[in-house]
Amino acid sequence: MYKKTTRILAIAAASFALATGAVHAQMPPQGGPGMHQMHGDFMMGVKKLHDKLNLNADQEKQWQAALDTMKQGREQARKSHEEMKQQLDSMMKQPILDMNALHAAHQKIEQERAQLHEQTAQAWLTFYNGLNDQQKTTVSTAFKEHFAKMEQRHEKMREHWQQHRGAASAPAAAQ
Repeated sequence: MYKKTTRILAIAAASFALATGAVHAQMPPQGGPGMHQMHGDFMMGVKKLHDKLNLNADQEKQWQAALDTMKQGREQARKSHEEMKQQLDSMMKQPILDMNALHAAHQKIEQERAQLHEQTAQAWLTFYNGLNDQQKTTVSTAFKEHFAKMEQRHEKMREHWQQHRGAASAPAAAQ
């Protein structure tokens, strides 16, 4: 009986983590050391890219539409996250968790997240498709630089975790 209850709670916790993680991934950083700095760096990079593109009036409208779509999607993701959190808090007060309701809530958020992501992607693609070849080259270069920096960060994280795992397993091996 105890194993079954523990397993159900683990499934509920995993479902909640997936739901909130997916929503959180669509949200700007909320806090913690360096998190606001990373968001600030991203927005500064967007502004620098904008400044390099020398957009005409129509392109500027498409840029603003894409930014607005992105911001609206982020706000909707925040609202969905809060709704899910409130629903889970309410569910946790019940003596028996309704796993079907938890799954349905998770599915709803996943669908909303996918829809918001697609709307944002389409807005940016509309903007990108309105650029000339020189502007597309500028965007492409910026993306390549961004992805190279991300890969460097990921590599540092992999090294850190490999060192961490090695340090954690060393005392166990000594015993």
